[in-house]
Amino acid sequence: MTTRLEQAWTEASKFSPKEQDAFADWVLAELRSEKKWDRLFTNSQEVLSKLASEAIAEYRSGQTKELNPDQL
Repeated sequence: MTTRLEQAWTEASKFSPKEQDAFADWVLAELRSEKKWDRLFTNSQEVLSKLASEAIAEYRSGQTKELNPDQL
């Protein structure tokens, strides 16, 4: 365990039991979410590559326009 992570757990251990459980639930949910997104991105590389190729082709053929954030 890194020093920073130990510091975080030390600080979290000062919470009330209810706050510790809420914090633990949040950390576990974040870890599950990260694993889910990693899996989704890993399994979607072919689709993402195809979409990127289509976007490049549209750009090169002049079918795109510059994004103006003020007009969103």
